[in-house]
Amino acid sequence: MKKYPNLFSPIKLGNLTLKNRIFAAPTSQFNLSPQSYLTRENIAYYELKAAGGVAVVTIGDGIVHTKTGKAHRLQIPLDDEMVLTSLGDAAKAIKRHGAIPSIELSHGGKYGGLPSLEGKDVEDRISYGPSHEITDDGLEVFEMPEELILEIVEAYGKAAALVKRAGYEMLLVHGAHGWLLSQFLSPRVNKRKDKYGGSFENRARLILMVLDCIREAVGPGFPIELRMNGDEFIEGGCTLEDGIKLAKLVENKVDLINVSAGNHEVLELFVRTHPTFFLEHGCNVYLAAAIKKAVKVPVSCVGGITDPEQMEEIIASGKADIVELARALLADPYLPKKASAGKTEEIIPCLRCHTCMSELQVRNTLICTVNPRVGNEFENKFLLPPPEKSKKVLIAGGGPGGMQAAITAAARGHQVILCEKTSSLGGALKFAEHIPFKDDLHKFRKHLEYMIRASKAVVLLNTEVTREFVGSQSPDVLIVAVGATPIIPKIPGIDIDKVVLATDIHNADVTIGDKVVILGGGLVGCEEAVYLAKSGKDVTVIEMLDEVAQDAPFFYRIALMVELSKYVKVVTATEGKAITEEGILCVDSDSKEKLYEADTIICAVGQRSLTSIVDQLRDTAPEFYYIGDCVRPQKVTEAISAGYNTAMSL
Repeated sequence: MKKYPNLFSPIKLGNLTLKNRIFAAPTSQFNLSPQSYLTRENIAYYELKAAGGVAVVTIGDGIVHTKTGKAHRLQIPLDDEMVLTSLGDAAKAIKRHGAIPSIELSHGGKYGGLPSLEGKDVEDRISYGPSHEITDDGLEVFEMPEELILEIVEAYGKAAALVKRAGYEMLLVHGAHGWLLSQFLSPRVNKRKDKYGGSFENRARLILMVLDCIREAVGPGFPIELRMNGDEFIEGGCTLEDGIKLAKLVENKVDLINVSAGNHEVLELFVRTHPTFFLEHGCNVYLAAAIKKAVKVPVSCVGGITDPEQMEEIIASGKADIVELARALLADPYLPKKASAGKTEEIIPCLRCHTCMSELQVRNTLICTVNPRVGNEFENKFLLPPPEKSKKVLIAGGGPGGMQAAITAAARGHQVILCEKTSSLGGALKFAEHIPFKDDLHKFRKHLEYMIRASKAVVLLNTEVTREFVGSQSPDVLIVAVGATPIIPKIPGIDIDKVVLATDIHNADVTIGDKVVILGGGLVGCEEAVYLAKSGKDVTVIEMLDEVAQDAPFFYRIALMVELSKYVKVVTATEGKAITEEGILCVDSDSKEKLYEADTIICAVGQRSLTSIVDQLRDTAPEFYYIGDCVRPQKVTEAISAGYNTAMSL
């Protein structure tokens, strides 16, 4: 009997019988061609999800009417016949692994002509929305005339016919997150006086017209999925009551209702639509559960769902019929197959850290903190052959980079010895077990430890790697991953008892007072501030720059700033000048001094690479590499990637 019998039971949608209840939710593209067609890299990205065992793989961001609806460059023009070839290649690649190919049909509404969160280049297009408005930036949105509405409705039908022709066996209509269809539905945005505005039924008219046009284009039995908001979570917007009304209106027109929440263009809601680790796993599932009670059509849920145990409970309890995963399948595309086989310890846990989305926003590329293969799926189809000979690999440092290097090198057949000078593995990840909102990171540390134990790598704890130790082992390869040490600023009083290093606040012999000042407003200092404030401390962050958390990933910083605004006093453009028994004396950019009283002062001004250890170990082995924080202080993302890539090159 399977460990998760409900999760891996079949379900019928239209004329399809799906093999399980896990869908790969639509995600944004990366590395599209200059014409915005899918590339080999994109296709390999989606194919890997299919190979991992999901029932359905949905390609994201298909735009039905690019002239008015394309909000950013990384969207697929479904009104361009020349896109057919790449769409067809992607559908074939997905089917190759027994999954069903689906695709998202969308329109940006007013964001097709306005700078938006995901795109600034709007090519001087006119912005058309439900109603005329002037944005806070002084930009004009024009009320969409009915002839254009009808043209866009027809474009949905044409796009549906195109994707069916390309080999897709179902499709998803995006009616949520602040795009066109949800703009018309929302009373906050739609102020029209005609048949498309006013009453709920009028505001829902466009959605119904679109669904009818698509059904006519694809015919009976072809599954149509509607993504809708269970709640907009914004004053004046649609509520759960509205979501239930919409679900009842559409249930005889669709085969699956996908319940999401929030609005992409409201920063604090973006991180609710795509929950960070400040929110509980599955925080939006209750919306799907409420809507499922009101309709007979199957319902799917989304929102930070990463654990097969929770997925099974959702299906078994009747909260939803299907779970849709996005970031969890970046972290581990093989999550479904591993869960089905009962190998849950091997599943790489998603951190919900927003590194993936932030990378798309900043560089139009895709990476994952815990999965270094993400963004390299095409190359990984042609993996390096096994090494010509097995090498003896000695790794100094049991942090994330060292552990990943050990796991990867052992998997490639090398003889691996991992040495850690302390009594436990984890390095910079160890603190996570003490912080509730870092539980996903703690799970990742435990996953790495499990994978090392499951490999043939030898682990030596309480073992420092010196030149003499390297000489006694005679390795072919030495990988140094010894990390960094805290920077201690040279200010008077830094050595008094009330000063605690950020790396030491969880030590058993350290007591944190009720009134805390954190010197340093980088990512570490801000996260510790939120943790301590939620623990009941009165916390102030002092940062010398004009903004805090500038080293945080773009979208995660949004969530972090929300948490800081709730719990922590933040003081910027201010430097610590001296520490006294009363607190810390600071000076601001106007040279004004102020004493911030504190029982405990936490020093979080940064890290310094342990380059001296690297230099001591150079030339002690035929092949020498150093990775992670000992190169320069960096994030877990870079350490994992460096460990993986270094080991793959051996």
